[in-house]
Amino acid sequence: MAELKTKQTEADVHAFINSFADTEQKRKDSFRILKLMQDVSGCEPKMWGSSIIGFGSYHYKSERSTQEGDWFLVGFSPRKTAISLYVYTGCAGQELLLNDLGKFKMGKACIYIKKLSDINQEVLSELMRTSIEHLESKHGKS
Repeated sequence: MAELKTKQTEADVHAFINSFADTEQKRKDSFRILKLMQDVSGCEPKMWGSSIIGFGSYHYKSERSTQEGDWFLVGFSPRKTAISLYVYTGCAGQELLLNDLGKFKMGKACIYIKKLSDINQEVLSELMRTSIEHLESKHGKS
């Protein structure tokens, strides 16, 4: 079984944002998202791998393979082309929330935004709450 490469580290979250976010707007948005995710999750931000900030964690076991590991409940990364929001979007009722989120692109495992002002932060908060509730009910609390 291949081991998951992205793991929680002790790297400094604030230093990462200050060095990795390539524009002043992305830095400001990253610190706002940091506070929003911390408030909604109730968890301290932690670096996962070299470029993802995650909040909370859970242990999963794949239903389709032998893979298992630990992963964060919600997270984000201020990447060069967009800010990646790692929020599970497979919960019942989330399609309606996504309709009201604002301007974004959807990836396989994340939501991409250019800037925080492009989306409705209340809707993002609700997406995170439903995501956390779903993951904790499925995998248990860590």
